[in-house]
Amino acid sequence: MRRDLLLALGLNAGLTMALAGQSLVRRITSVTDGEVRIAFAAREGICGDGRTYIRDRNRDGYYMHSHGSGQRWRERFCEDGPVRVAIKMREGRVRSARTYVGGDWPDAGSGVTDLGTVGARPAAEGLLELARSSTYSGDDLVFPSTIADSVTIWPSLLALARDRDAPRTSRKQAVFWVSQAAGDKAADGLGQLAEDEDEDREVREQAVFALSQLPKDEGVPILIRVARTNKSPDVRRKALFWLGQSEDPRALALFEEILTKKE
Repeated sequence: MRRDLLLALGLNAGLTMALAGQSLVRRITSVTDGEVRIAFAAREGICGDGRTYIRDRNRDGYYMHSHGSGQRWRERFCEDGPVRVAIKMREGRVRSARTYVGGDWPDAGSGVTDLGTVGARPAAEGLLELARSSTYSGDDLVFPSTIADSVTIWPSLLALARDRDAPRTSRKQAVFWVSQAAGDKAADGLGQLAEDEDEDREVREQAVFALSQLPKDEGVPILIRVARTNKSPDVRRKALFWLGQSEDPRALALFEEILTKKE
């Protein structure tokens, strides 16, 4: 009974989040031409200078994203949020997107629609929906969804990665950010994606790379399975390459096994 109640609550929360995201998408796509601006809260540890770079303090100041010059970025002031996304629209379609953290918007011109500060959850879902449905290759729409405050984003990223109707670049970006966000739960989904023989080869290869970025105990066993069984020679080679970078003794055992069979 309790489990069913929790499941129902989770489904309702997910539906509410998705509906809020769709509402934001409608507001954005109602602008035919010009720039649409939104802002939302950044998750803890995310900071930027409002112009050129974005960092994650929780990953030893990891340099996540940049526009233009990023020299000497470790020495620069880094402001905690908000996330600001500028989306260029043309003929009712997304043409480009740029993400900043910190700072303030310049004065809005006649072609700018500022939607103000929106909720982090609907912002994340709305951006992913734009990335999924846009004819524009929405890789620049995926990244800001990953830095929204208090959002468990990996299920939505996996859904985008598996959506064969979405732009390939959006799907590949979703795979990459899943690897950064989700731990062992993501490893299961990435493994399924890498091993799906009907899937796009480049998406499978990106999933293999994403597995290589996970902790070894999560990613290495799946990479070994892919290297042993995947029907695509290119995907197997990618898995073997990343296993070679892991310096894991299980990878060395696999190499010995393969080479011994060839003799």
